[in-house]
Amino acid sequence: MPLRTVYREHLEAFASDLLDMCDTVRHVMSNASSALLTQSLEHAEEALSSADALEEMAQRCEERSMQLLALENPVASDLRQVLSSMYIVEDFHRMGVLATHIASTARLRHPTPVVPESMEPCVAELARLSEELGKKTHALLEDPDTEVALGLRDDDDDIDAMENYILHVLTQESWEHSAREAVDLALVCRYYERYSDHCVNVAARTVFLITGLKPDAYLEQQRSRDGFEMEEKIAAIQKRFRPRRGEQTGA
Repeated sequence: MPLRTVYREHLEAFASDLLDMCDTVRHVMSNASSALLTQSLEHAEEALSSADALEEMAQRCEERSMQLLALENPVASDLRQVLSSMYIVEDFHRMGVLATHIASTARLRHPTPVVPESMEPCVAELARLSEELGKKTHALLEDPDTEVALGLRDDDDDIDAMENYILHVLTQESWEHSAREAVDLALVCRYYERYSDHCVNVAARTVFLITGLKPDAYLEQQRSRDGFEMEEKIAAIQKRFRPRRGEQTGA
């Protein structure tokens, strides 16, 4: 089999491994959120046991990346894919760890709820936003798109806003629950916020994969290009409608 064909097969297998890691991470977080909101010990244990598979996946991806770099000198686009994928593996690994922190907190406090009843709607919304961000991350891996990738930053802003609101409530004098509950809830919010940050990191790697640029550099390039195109359009309009030399307007 030609070496280049083998290389492409390894690259496709690496991409498949990333999708599997993303699915596993989402499964871990889904169970962790259920454990947190329903005091389900079963969901907590499922989240923690499922996370074990991430270590094996991460190791397999690391081995694949070394093989890909060693097989032959990759072209620029392939090299970007390998390097981006290596960073994405680390992001997924960290996301799995953050999800297990949530599951561990639920298991530690079981059967006592981690989230006070009055705060359940807010935390449920935080969990929903994180799940939506995970879905979009999976879709982005299947069909890389620069504009979709950049859009994930707006979704992350929604999670940041929700976290900030919850932290604001926790620090008010009117907080009627214990200090332990406040600390637990603050940490849980932090885990969700960091989880979403890693989704944004994956999106940034995708922008680099497609364009060879970091998101901010890509946006700056687009703004410069849009400005140049607008100047060209204005120049064309001026050329079309500007009175010619010697022409007189109507008497």
